[in-house]
Amino acid sequence: MTRKLLFSAALLLGIFFYVQPFALHATETDPEKEDPTEGFTIAPDDPIVAMLDSLAGLSIFKNLDARRDTTQRRSQDFPPGFVPSYSDSVYKERLAQIDAYTPFDMVYNSSVKAFIDLYASRRRDLTERMLGLAELYFPYFEEQLDRHDVPLEMKYLAVIESALNPSARSRMGATGIWQFMYHTGRIYGLEVNSYVDHRNDVKRSTIAAAEHLRDLYEIYGDWWLVLSAYNAGPGNVNRAVRRAGGVKDFWRIRHFLPRETQNYVPAFIAVTYVMEHAEDHNLYPVPPLYTHYDVDTIHVRQELGLRTVSKLLDIPLDHLRFLNPSYRQNIIPYNRNNPYVLRLPKEYAGKFLANEEEIYNYRTPEELRQEELAAQLAETTVHVVQRGDVLGSIARRYGTSVREIQRLNNMRGTLIRPGQRLIVRAPAPPPTPSAAGPNMHVVRSGESLGVIASRYRITVNNIMEWNNLRSSIIQPGQQLIIRPPETAGAPEQAEPETPSLTADDSQDEESRYFYHIVEQGDTIWDIANKYEGVTIDEIQNLNNLSAKTILLPGQQIKIAIDKD
Repeated sequence: MTRKLLFSAALLLGIFFYVQPFALHATETDPEKEDPTEGFTIAPDDPIVAMLDSLAGLSIFKNLDARRDTTQRRSQDFPPGFVPSYSDSVYKERLAQIDAYTPFDMVYNSSVKAFIDLYASRRRDLTERMLGLAELYFPYFEEQLDRHDVPLEMKYLAVIESALNPSARSRMGATGIWQFMYHTGRIYGLEVNSYVDHRNDVKRSTIAAAEHLRDLYEIYGDWWLVLSAYNAGPGNVNRAVRRAGGVKDFWRIRHFLPRETQNYVPAFIAVTYVMEHAEDHNLYPVPPLYTHYDVDTIHVRQELGLRTVSKLLDIPLDHLRFLNPSYRQNIIPYNRNNPYVLRLPKEYAGKFLANEEEIYNYRTPEELRQEELAAQLAETTVHVVQRGDVLGSIARRYGTSVREIQRLNNMRGTLIRPGQRLIVRAPAPPPTPSAAGPNMHVVRSGESLGVIASRYRITVNNIMEWNNLRSSIIQPGQQLIIRPPETAGAPEQAEPETPSLTADDSQDEESRYFYHIVEQGDTIWDIANKYEGVTIDEIQNLNNLSAKTILLPGQQIKIAIDKD
């Protein structure tokens, strides 16, 4: 509703500006539109050039240039590295052919020629990278543009906006493959916070861009002015139209627009030409690692770190960042009402789903220590004694008692001094296990929700739901329900997965098995080779493992003792 109101206001402003009389010279010949010989050069600091140059730094292209499809080169009989050149008449003829099936007026002039030279000659290596990215993004662009009744050629708008770099950011703060500014992105529902920036999300921002283009066309009714307003904003376009006497022609208002926007339409025409006639210029895609059809989307059920996914699935972190550019801190937060997504190559998606619980529950030893420390700090309050403080006044201030402060600080008397640090509130001491009850678990030092969930054959989500937890941070001594409320009367179900043993059973168990503690990088094959006579099948059968199971550091693997 807010978006519609905003653009209704813009539409009224647009009508106001356009009802003014057209200038008398509006039908005269426009030399800039018709004369292809007029000199024009692209400024070194042109933002369109800067976006194209940004592709040079994308790690996803490291060592990929050698993957160009050389079989297609033979179809044009061009030798490798050859840069074809054509006359102005050839460019005009080809643009006229494109013009016949698009709603755009594909003119040819010196500005267009300069940008054709940029993409087809001066930056041709980067253009080939861009052609490769088009294989990943254009199918989805075309789907959304068609759904919103926007010309399919508008997919080339993203080329001049960001050179198809999903992480692109302009000097003015425009972000993502469609280069949304913060406030415009918010109008179209793109979330921006400390963890997520949906302007970098290719799918969400493409939908927003299609809606925005459709709204702009409702105002202007001319696709060249839509492009100009997309880049410079409706206010700048409306002022330019006023200064040109009310004429609705990009080439007439061009010199009244910001310098960057003056080059916008010529660059769009040039990009359309080069992308349609790439092979005629000996340009071929650098095939990306992933195409549109090679990527799966998984809805995240818990907070998840891209580093964890990278480590456990053995996929480069740079690849995950490229496929999931909207997550600012390499963390995918959890939102129950509107789940975030993880995009993975299809070859890894199955492995993720087969080991989903292990991946969600995984914590490094350092993360476990940090969680425990954070829990302790969150529950501990320290007071720094000021001049004039006494234990009585401090106790009243924090809602506690003098005796409690004395107990927490091992004090016998009441003497305190300025600058002294006193613990005035701390976690309750852990209850004894017997007090917890059969359906309760008392958290021990070093335990995480993942460890507890694995022990009782439940999920972290189960524990969080049954205990009304908002985060995964727990503290030693905390009591947790480890069975759903409806089964609270069945204590026998609350036992851990490992049954209790009699003295004889325990002795027999210890005589037949021992445990291997998994170290970083261990595989089932590695473990089998460490022990004589142990096979991979034995380990898998004894521990209920499959070939796809990921072993986690610290995990216990049961090994049979060969008595022969």
